[in-house]
Amino acid sequence: MDVQDWGKLPSSMSKHIVVPLSEVGRRRHAELPSLMVPATGGLSDRLGRPLTDLRISVTDRCNFRCSYCMPKEVFDKDYQYLPHSALLSFEEITRLARIFASHGVRKIRLTGGEPLLRKNIEVLVAQLAAIRTTDGTPMDLTLTTNGSLLARKAEALKAAGLNRVTVSLDGLDDVVFRSMNDVDFPVAQVLTGIEAAHAAGLGPIKVNMVVKRSTNDQEILPMARRFRGTGIVLRFIEYMDVGATNGWRMDEVMPSAEVIQRISTEFPLEPLEASAPGETAQRWAYRDGAGEIGVISSVTRAFCSDCSRARLSTEGQLYLCLFASGGHDLRPLLRGSADDAQIASAIGHIWQGRADRYSELRALRGPDSSDGPSPRRVEMSYIGG
Repeated sequence: MDVQDWGKLPSSMSKHIVVPLSEVGRRRHAELPSLMVPATGGLSDRLGRPLTDLRISVTDRCNFRCSYCMPKEVFDKDYQYLPHSALLSFEEITRLARIFASHGVRKIRLTGGEPLLRKNIEVLVAQLAAIRTTDGTPMDLTLTTNGSLLARKAEALKAAGLNRVTVSLDGLDDVVFRSMNDVDFPVAQVLTGIEAAHAAGLGPIKVNMVVKRSTNDQEILPMARRFRGTGIVLRFIEYMDVGATNGWRMDEVMPSAEVIQRISTEFPLEPLEASAPGETAQRWAYRDGAGEIGVISSVTRAFCSDCSRARLSTEGQLYLCLFASGGHDLRPLLRGSADDAQIASAIGHIWQGRADRYSELRALRGPDSSDGPSPRRVEMSYIGG
């Protein structure tokens, strides 16, 4: 079966077909443009959006099997992960990150899979922490984790130069949490990891909760009670239609407006201004001064118009959107004879051609519309959130 035929399969069938990551999506080799695109520290796409953020997946593996990301029935013991030889080395990742910085990237987020599963990840953190932006300031270096290994890694990550962490946590009730991660992992160990990150100085810490209606929405208020007043920023994420394996349905999406309304019944909220251009979360403050929360409304309120993020997969595929169906392969240039200026030119050419705005187009079409079969989108576990 060709990958292009994925969209022609019945949904009940496609959920149980195992497609190795090495075969997912359309892959185009990044090419050297005939006209060089110099790295000037400022790069814009076709919609005028700058390139300021780079998300780097360091592994395609995870020790959780969350249904909205890596459902167990697909990512089982027979699933074919990428071979180690296909993964970018730390030196290759750092070289690319330095080139992206020359185009204006100021923030790097390490993702996975679960990034703390990558052996000696603190070595990579130290290499990336040495990179400077075009104005000579340190890179804003962050990492997103499920928290399972954070307690043992927090101090080493901070010492290596990591600024802060975001921890995924979908509920405080242990039964709900174990059901969500689907590997019977206890919530207490994640909370211990959060405490270790706080003690190590990896802050401000953010905690992300993906909300699925009738699955864990009863955890919204307990989560708000637990983290308000702690300095930890809790963010609620709408369940997204990423990839093709999570069985996404619109009726399982709880709009962020409902989340805000539910919290406001106990803790009155007021809106805050965005802290930075292109910020994905809408910020809300507790009126009693007990901190803030955020909501990420990628389904009901698209934020494509100012998206400034590029995504680099663990084996060197450059993706321009979380909902992309294909990437640009940088490895041939990276492992060939191309110098940094040539790779920068290739990246600049790719970004200048970017016009992705999937969420905005989905909103215009409506949730029940269909334009027929479409290419299979890349999985979130492959390029991070």
